[in-house]
Amino acid sequence: MFDTIAPRYQAINHVMSLGLDRGWRRRCVASLGLAPGSRVLDVACGTGDLTRALKVAGMEPLGLDLSAGMLSFAGKRDPLVLADALRSPFAAGTFDGAVSGFAMRNVVDLSALFVELARIVRPHGRIALLDMSEPDNRVLRLGHTLWAKKVVPVIGSALSDTTAYHYLPRSLEYLPAPATIITFLEQAGFRAVERRPMALGATQLYVATRAASAK
Repeated sequence: MFDTIAPRYQAINHVMSLGLDRGWRRRCVASLGLAPGSRVLDVACGTGDLTRALKVAGMEPLGLDLSAGMLSFAGKRDPLVLADALRSPFAAGTFDGAVSGFAMRNVVDLSALFVELARIVRPHGRIALLDMSEPDNRVLRLGHTLWAKKVVPVIGSALSDTTAYHYLPRSLEYLPAPATIITFLEQAGFRAVERRPMALGATQLYVATRAASAK
């Protein structure tokens, strides 16, 4: 599915978010609090928007994705790896940090992903994981639901693939509750875990620090 939608994925993301996704990614990168030159893995990097944001911030990014189609549209200027994030090819402690943009809800085993991130991120390294959410406010939640489940599929169908853009808004249902995600991160070996709602609750950012020793 992601191979199919790769050619217009980046442009449609900007349209669906009304252009706000660029700011969300910048905030994700800034929340790492890492020094320029830090090695950061972009998990499920897609067409590379977040990877490029890392580079602009002075980091040394590496993008990883399971979709060859997505990577083919990510460009040639940044290092990219075709691999499964649950079984990455990196040695323990390779990275100073890791990020992910709108990918957690597509992972079959989030707990396993967090364990893998704890393995490849050095002690005291940082992670920042960005994804969709639903506003707590009832009125805002209704508006968000109408946009995500009614408008987004129409836009996606017109500009790309009908099946994919009916699935993607629904995929939020596969994301565990915030308390569960925080528990998974703590069990994997992260501390100081925070959830930061953004865009009136339409998106959420999880930030955490790798403990001195992972569990």
